[in-house]
Amino acid sequence: MSKLTDIKKEVSKVVVGQEKMIDSLLIALLCEGHILIEGVPGLAKTTTVNALAKSLGLGFKRAQFTPDLLPSDILGAEIYDPQNNAFKIKKGPIFTNLLLADEINRAPAKVQSALLEVMQEKQVTLGDETFKLEPPFFVMATQNPVEQEGVYQLPEAQLDRFMLKLVVDYNSKDEELEIARRISSGNFEDIEAVVSKDDIDELKKQIKDVHVDAEVEEYMIELVNATRNPNEYGLEELTDFIQFGASPRVSIDMFKAVKAMAFMREKDFVTPVDVAYIAKELMRHRIVLTYEAEAEGITTDEIIQKVLETVKIP
Repeated sequence: MSKLTDIKKEVSKVVVGQEKMIDSLLIALLCEGHILIEGVPGLAKTTTVNALAKSLGLGFKRAQFTPDLLPSDILGAEIYDPQNNAFKIKKGPIFTNLLLADEINRAPAKVQSALLEVMQEKQVTLGDETFKLEPPFFVMATQNPVEQEGVYQLPEAQLDRFMLKLVVDYNSKDEELEIARRISSGNFEDIEAVVSKDDIDELKKQIKDVHVDAEVEEYMIELVNATRNPNEYGLEELTDFIQFGASPRVSIDMFKAVKAMAFMREKDFVTPVDVAYIAKELMRHRIVLTYEAEAEGITTDEIIQKVLETVKIP
């Protein structure tokens, strides 16, 4: 656990607050998932990922998504070398450990699908060659909820590939004061790599050993099922608001994420509190609402909260 504390300590040298974002990034990394972060500009999303990569001693690259972006701009391409009269492979920014896909909803579907295929398969095909990405490979994608012009909304099937969707809010007044003071005085320490890839692999093994009681496992399945069949749980009022409930990937990701959550809290077993802490991040992008819900301003977070309050806790 001290390794995780060391990582957080290094990240906190340049990031003030945003504990949930740091926790979520670590959970996704250790569970070999990917994360989608939604928030207004200026909330240290890029800074946090960069700091995390440095503290882990991993490669980091950032790709700014724009409407004119091509799949080859992300993946790479075969280019002709006139000196040798042959084609050679030029690898794109996807060949790294931590990739920041900035404003992913600004790129057209062709680029989004190219990235998401790599996220699932962990490999890239360029010309006749297929390249396996060096582990760990972790994508953090961001989207800006404010500007809706010129954006391409991610389809539900692609959103489902993200293990977590985090909504980042503003810092508190005290934290913002600290940020302003640090930046105005240039008072930032250098970030050092405090873990190796072997350490990360060891942390992953330790997380797998975290115990989940059968009752807690059943509780997690009940939470997911309640979004699909609200009538069975006395949640008839939600029936008109949910078009499609949470996908099967939620159950798989939840079983992994809650173990990581418990491990980060220095426990060797999972409690329902761990489940509740991460439930919204796991499910908010995997529930499809009806037009009635959107017309009445009902959000997926409100539906998940209602489910958490209703399903019996073991």
